[in-house]
Amino acid sequence: MNNKKMIYGSALFLLIFDQVVKIIVRTNMNLYQEIKIIPNLFSLYYVENSGAAFSIFENSILFLIIINFICLIVLNRLILKEKLPKYAFIPLGLLLGGILGNLIDRVIFKSVTDYLSVFIFKYSFPVFNIADIGITLSTIFLIVVFIINDKKEKS
Repeated sequence: MNNKKMIYGSALFLLIFDQVVKIIVRTNMNLYQEIKIIPNLFSLYYVENSGAAFSIFENSILFLIIINFICLIVLNRLILKEKLPKYAFIPLGLLLGGILGNLIDRVIFKSVTDYLSVFIFKYSFPVFNIADIGITLSTIFLIVVFIINDKKEKS
């Protein structure tokens, strides 16, 4: 499979998965409704976040939309112009899909639909969504891949 097709294919997969789940949440749950899946560990909790991670830049929708577009442009240029490590293809796609998933929410709804709530040792993580998972995991993985690749090139 072509590397670019793998990147854009994984982006499309995450984007569709994210948007379908968000539609299900918005149409079947009331805002601030919580459905406990595993008591004291995991629940579905429907909230709308007008900011970014941890609600930073709350109510700064236009700013966040602009930042998302800049990230998409930079990421797409990287994908199209750079020789990328082979293990970076799927994470780049997940990053792209995650950014697009939250951007669609910001443009259409002026906030991001979040619904996954996790508690670990009585600590409640900020509520998040599938796009956030794609962004977070792919960023961590890409940092590791580029560090490893950089060390290989230097040796």
